[in-house]
Amino acid sequence: MTAPQDSAVSESVAATPALRVIDAHATPEEIAAIVTVLSSLGGGVEPARRPQRSQWAHPGRQMQPAPAVAPGRGGWRASALPR
Repeated sequence: MTAPQDSAVSESVAATPALRVIDAHATPEEIAAIVTVLSSLGGGVEPARRPQRSQWAHPGRQMQPAPAVAPGRGGWRASALPR
C-alpha cells in the first residue's frame, strides 16, 4: 500500500542536486576541492552497534565450576551464602 508513496519520495530526493555550482568560471579542480572538503566533514550514518552480549550467554560462564551445594539439612540456604 505504501510502496508507491515511498518510491515517489525516493525519486524526489534523488532528483534534488546535492551541490549546485553558481560560479560559471569554477574549474573542475575547484569543484573537486569543495566536494572533497564537504565529504570529509561526514554527515553519514554511523555504523550500527552490535548488541552487548548478556553475561548469562557469555562462553566463559560455562568454564566456571558449578557451585558446590552442601548436602543435608539447610544445604539450599548454605548455597546462597557468600564464601
